[in-house]
Amino acid sequence: MIFQNQCIILSIVTCGIYGIYWFICLTDDTNIVSRRTDETSGVVAFLLSLITCSIYGLYWAYKQGEKIDEAKIDHGMPSNNSSLAYLLLCLFGFSIVAYALMQNDLNKLA
Repeated sequence: MIFQNQCIILSIVTCGIYGIYWFICLTDDTNIVSRRTDETSGVVAFLLSLITCSIYGLYWAYKQGEKIDEAKIDHGMPSNNSSLAYLLLCLFGFSIVAYALMQNDLNKLA
């Protein structure tokens, strides 16, 4: 279980380098929780986001929300439209907040 506060602080202290690692881990963990292991891996998602100047990152945020909502339903938990919230947070430059919310949801599912 990863704590969001530590990840946020490490991302700031390392000038975003830990944020890249967190992005990759979030992607891989969400694929495992949602039982979609054949989906895009964290490294590939990061590279696509880098190549497309973060346009793929917006798509990624939306799909992360869909996968997390699907996993919540599978575990009998109430789900909300996380995909829209994550997309809007990333669109307006609050990606780290979206990461923290994703991590919180993944921690609840663990």
